Amino acid sequence: MPDRQNGLTYAKAGVDIDAGNALVEAIKPLAKATRRAGADAALGGFGALFDLKAAGYDDPLLVTTTDGVGTKLKIAIETGLVDGVGVDLVAMCVNDLLAQGAEPLLFLDYFATGKLDVARATRVVAGIAEGCKLAGAALVGGETAEMPGMYAGADFDLAGFCVGAVNRAGVLPKLDRQRPGDLLIGLGSSGPHSNGYSLIRRIVELSGLGWDAPAPFSENQTLAQALMTPTRIYIESVLPLAKAGVIAGCAHITGGGLIENPPRAIAEGLVPRFDWGGWDLPPVFAWLAKTGGVSEHEMRRTFNCGVGLMLIVSPRDAEAVLAALVNAGEAAFVCGELASAG
Repeated sequence: MPDRQNGLTYAKAGVDIDAGNALVEAIKPLAKATRRAGADAALGGFGALFDLKAAGYDDPLLVTTTDGVGTKLKIAIETGLVDGVGVDLVAMCVNDLLAQGAEPLLFLDYFATGKLDVARATRVVAGIAEGCKLAGAALVGGETAEMPGMYAGADFDLAGFCVGAVNRAGVLPKLDRQRPGDLLIGLGSSGPHSNGYSLIRRIVELSGLGWDAPAPFSENQTLAQALMTPTRIYIESVLPLAKAGVIAGCAHITGGGLIENPPRAIAEGLVPRFDWGGWDLPPVFAWLAKTGGVSEHEMRRTFNCGVGLMLIVSPRDAEAVLAALVNAGEAAFVCGELASAG
């Protein structure tokens, strides 16, 4: 086909293939650093292979999760604090896998924007790679989509997809083992994690504070820095306990908070009975409740309120589980027990 004078190109239409290639080259070392048994985490192919046998599984079930970061991204975009949102993206997926007793194996990301900023995108993917290292998952691929007209200005969106595995005998929850009197163990969160940010942004607006104002609930941080604290990843501390068979259930406390999530891990006929005074409400949640005039019930069904993950354990195992969690660096505490429904 002959060249046409002043002909259109993909770049003139707003899509820079060279920028996309530059991003791939920039993130190859980040992906390589996430190699693990079963995957080499090399980028560039059309798909990724994983060897379950090399990962040590003899009767595996695959478990898959997908999630995003939600409107927490709006704060990242407005403030430029994009480095931690990749950890958030991984955490939201791998902590869900953990609730099934599964080990994260492979992670893929989707990054969409109106105009690709290679330096900023590299910072985002560096956070994803960091999250993968914390979770023990290999970052094996993803997709970068430059879509002019779909996203305005500096806007971008993220989605993550994770594949995990669990031996058949280790699947959680173990509903047939749960009994009234089993203890609920809470693992401390690092803040709101990645949930409730539409409400958080509205409360900040009502407060009249700018993102660069000192955080009223956290010393030596701006409001944005405090609210952008990445979601905690619990794989390293909890997966060994799940594999040891001492956990009867696990709930990742995400959207829906402590009202909606725990029942998903609890057997029919049982309900969680929380000791709401059994742990201190972190200052960020106290500030949100007071500033926004948010009721206790609304706080509990929107936010994690300081409990990022909830485990169900038999009273006979509770002391050993708590000790193991604390030794692994977790803030762990008994936050309630199971009770008969009705």
